Amino acid sequence: MSFFTFKGDIRPSDAKEMTKHKAIVELKPQKELVYPLSQHFGEPAKPIVKVKDEVKRGQMIAKANEFVSAPIFSSVSGVVTKIEPRFTPTGEKVDSIIIENDEKYEEVEFIKVKSIDTLSKKDIIGKVQQAGIVGLGGVGFPTHVKLSPTEPNKIEYVIANCAESEPYLTGDYRRMLENPEELISGMNIILKLFDNASGIFGIEDNKPDCIEKLNALIKDEPRMKVVAVKTKYPQGAESQLIYAITKRALKYPLAPKDVGCIVNNVETMVAIHNAVINGVPLMERVVTVSGDGINEPGNFKIPIGTNHNELIEAAGGLKENVEKIISGGPMMGFAMFTTDVPITKTSAAFLAFTYDEVAAVTPSACINCGRCVSACPSRIIPSRVAKFAELKDSTQFEKYSGMDCVGCGNCSFACPAKKHLKQAISAMKKLL
Repeated sequence: MSFFTFKGDIRPSDAKEMTKHKAIVELKPQKELVYPLSQHFGEPAKPIVKVKDEVKRGQMIAKANEFVSAPIFSSVSGVVTKIEPRFTPTGEKVDSIIIENDEKYEEVEFIKVKSIDTLSKKDIIGKVQQAGIVGLGGVGFPTHVKLSPTEPNKIEYVIANCAESEPYLTGDYRRMLENPEELISGMNIILKLFDNASGIFGIEDNKPDCIEKLNALIKDEPRMKVVAVKTKYPQGAESQLIYAITKRALKYPLAPKDVGCIVNNVETMVAIHNAVINGVPLMERVVTVSGDGINEPGNFKIPIGTNHNELIEAAGGLKENVEKIISGGPMMGFAMFTTDVPITKTSAAFLAFTYDEVAAVTPSACINCGRCVSACPSRIIPSRVAKFAELKDSTQFEKYSGMDCVGCGNCSFACPAKKHLKQAISAMKKLL
C-alpha cells in the first residue's frame, strides 16, 4: 500500500466519524436563491434573464461568453427578483441573480440518451460544457476545458480523485457508497474521449468498503482499476495523487495533461454522468455539514443557490458557543464572517467549531526548525517562500518555486511558531 504515496505529509485527525455513516439527505430550499455569476475559475457568466422573468428548474439563467467559463442554471422554478452584488462564501461580493422560489419545481425538458455509443467525442464535450460543470472539489476549473487537451492521444490516465483526505469531509465517501454506478458511468464517458487511457479510481486505504464495492462493479471493465493509495494528507491534492499513482511529478507551470493525466473528483464525475446520460445540468451538489458546533452533522444534497442558513437549519442548527465557521475543509477552506450566503458549485462543506484554534494563538518568530519543509508535499521551503510573499518579492517567490504550492496548509499546521505561512503564499499566488 505504501508504494502509492508521496513525500511530505501531516496526520491530522480526520474527524469523519460524525458524518461518514450518515446517508445523503435531499433538501429543497424554501426562500430566495442567489446565483453568483462567478462560481468558477475564469470569466464570470453573463445573465440572459432580467428582473420579473419567470424561470423553470434546469433553465439557463447565465451563459458563458468565453471558453474558460461556465453557464449557470436555475435549480428551482420561480421569478427573477433582482440582479445585484451579493456576498459569496469566500467573502467576495459578486454580481448575482436572485430568484424567488415558487416551490412548484417546474422543470424544463431534459433529453436523455440510451447509450454513450450514440455520441461523438465532440457531442460529449459539448454536453459537459452546456451543463455548466466545473471542478466540484477545488477551484471550479471548467471541466470541458480540462477534457479538451490539444493532444488527447497522449492522455494515458484518467484518474478519479476518490481520496477525500481533507478532515471532516465525507460527501465523496457517501457518493461512492450510494451512487457508485453513476461514478463509474462518469468514468466511462471520459474514457470515451481518450482512446489510449486507463481509468483509475484512487481511493485512500482507510475506505475498504468503497474499494470493495468499486472493485466488484468494475470487474468486467478492462480499462478500469482501483488503486488503494496511502491514507495521509493531502493525498487528494491533484499533484500528489498523480505522483502517488503514476510517479510523474507535476511542477508549475505544467498541468496534469502535460504528464498524460486527467483528474476529476467524485462529485464532478457524477455530474458528468447526469449531464451526458440524463441531460441534466449542474444544479445541485452534496455538502457535508460537520464540526463540534453543529447539532446534527450530516451529508446533504442541496440545490445550488440555497442559503447556508437553510442548510444549517436542516443540520439541527448551530450551538450557542460557535467561534468559527468555515466553507470547505479546515485545511483548505475559507473562514466565513456570515452564514447569509448561497451554496455555490464549489461548496463542498460547511463546518462550525466551538473553539477557534487559529485566533487563540499569536504567531511568533520563525525558529528555522524545518518542520514546514518536512511537512510540505510540494518539496518547497514554505517559511522562505512565505517571507518573499510578505515582501511582495515576486522574482524570489517564483525562483523558490512558490507557484508549486498546492495550498494544503501543512506548513501552517506543522509550524511551532504558528505563522500563517499558507495564507501568505496563497495570497501571493493569487496576485501573480
